[in-house]
Amino acid sequence: MHPPEKWSVLPAECARTLREQRPGIVAETIVQIQQEIPEYSRPAYAGTIRNAVEATVDLWCEPPHGVHGRWRHVASVFHRLGHGEAVEGRELEELQSAMRLGVRILLRRLMVALTRSDVDPDVLVRVGDVAMANLDLLVKVAAEGYAEARARAGEELARRRQRLLTLILADRPVLPAVAEAARALKWRLPANVAAVLVEGVEPDGPDPPLILPPDILVDQDGPEPILLLPDPDSGGQARLLDRSLRGRRAAMGPTVPLADASISLRRARDLLALAQDGVIEDTGVLRYNDHLGTLLVFSDPELARFMAETHLAPLMRLDDPMQVERLAETLLVWLQCAGNANMAAEILHVHPQTIRYRMKQLEPLFGDRLHDPGRRWELEAALRARRIVPP
Repeated sequence: MHPPEKWSVLPAECARTLREQRPGIVAETIVQIQQEIPEYSRPAYAGTIRNAVEATVDLWCEPPHGVHGRWRHVASVFHRLGHGEAVEGRELEELQSAMRLGVRILLRRLMVALTRSDVDPDVLVRVGDVAMANLDLLVKVAAEGYAEARARAGEELARRRQRLLTLILADRPVLPAVAEAARALKWRLPANVAAVLVEGVEPDGPDPPLILPPDILVDQDGPEPILLLPDPDSGGQARLLDRSLRGRRAAMGPTVPLADASISLRRARDLLALAQDGVIEDTGVLRYNDHLGTLLVFSDPELARFMAETHLAPLMRLDDPMQVERLAETLLVWLQCAGNANMAAEILHVHPQTIRYRMKQLEPLFGDRLHDPGRRWELEAALRARRIVPP
């Protein structure tokens, strides 16, 4: 709230004249405000408008030694007015219009009276300057009340949205409570959701806030912000997420029914952990469905390691490590290409004959397993596991 010493005092003769004009100024100001701003003509505003007009005019009439005590009351009145506009969900334009209207009426009535009394023109100029300075001061006080109310309302809204997110992400969400909290926030309950875990970017300080549309719930209090994305499989949501998280790494869990949101969060946490450990080198928004093979292998690393050692034993017995790596890479790509040597050659940037030559080297090692669909799948899984899980 601005200090009272900033309030500009009228010259003494002007203050006396204003005291004489007070009843007419107060009455005219109230009538004009109610006529020009219909919102303030409601009976509920009658007392508020009268109190503000009377308190302001009385402050204008005060001599310098009386300003301090009366200022505190007037500042409180306009602080509450700004606060009330925010609570009512309006902008400040109507209140500021009413304040300007009141000052215009006060100036007009005062100027007419002073002109009739043949006052010095310099005094009239001074009156205009004082009026504008004091109007600016009251506008600032009202804006402070407005900003404080908006900030508190924003904090309360964020708290209620975070509570809704907490209810949804519970292991066993109470769906009636979720529905009630969503209804109070006018948040549409989606059929499907996906949880997103965002990696922090400043370990030693607060991360910049995420700017997200209102249908995405967010909890930014933890070390890694959590988002809940409604209807995640729509193309628009995918693009929106990539755009909102540009420059930050995040893990998006699988799409699940609303009641299973906690499962999506756990899966997203698993995915982000692999990325942070360097197992997954992708950046940006990592999507769970794009890394299922890696996630499957790391769900039981010991089992994956055993599978690789067992199924790839013939290959690992070769003496030349470089040959082992070359043949393992070729076999994996060949299996991924369903045995198509031309496709495998294109991926490995070699001649198709090179692929065929290497496969002839592999034939004695694996025999019929290269042609049995079930065994081929096991071999591919073992080769993937070998690349991911260290021996």
